[in-house]
Amino acid sequence: MTDHRFVPDDFVVPSGLTGRGFRLEPLGPEHNAADHAAWTSSIAHIRGTAGFEQRGWPPAAGMSLAENLRDLERHAGDFARRAGFTYTVLDDDGTVVGCLYIYPSHADPQVTEVRSWVCADRAELDEPLFEAVKRWLASDWPFRDVRYRPVA
Repeated sequence: MTDHRFVPDDFVVPSGLTGRGFRLEPLGPEHNAADHAAWTSSIAHIRGTAGFEQRGWPPAAGMSLAENLRDLERHAGDFARRAGFTYTVLDDDGTVVGCLYIYPSHADPQVTEVRSWVCADRAELDEPLFEAVKRWLASDWPFRDVRYRPVA
């Protein structure tokens, strides 16, 4: 076990980010139905998004709403423990249209791995989301080595 903490104990984790055409808020169980609808409508698009090509997520066969809820509860637990940070991506109308994951690398906990996806029908948000998050990570987060692959 290492003494490395993903973020310092005194770091105030941002509650979200607002960008052109979207806003981020911490992902939680309250997003279950909308999150499930968002990603299940866009499995092929997400699997082709930078950072997801080799991950096997989302599952091609999908998952049940109950399985999705367990996944969201896990992400919310990670957030509460400050072990990783998952944000839902909402459009200007408050509809869930994507997700952002900020986690330490399994291979090297000094490296922060970041991935994001948006629904296929909101693909125009990929680039603005990427650019805004990249700036946000550099200005508001304590990470030194961030790996966030640009939109293809």
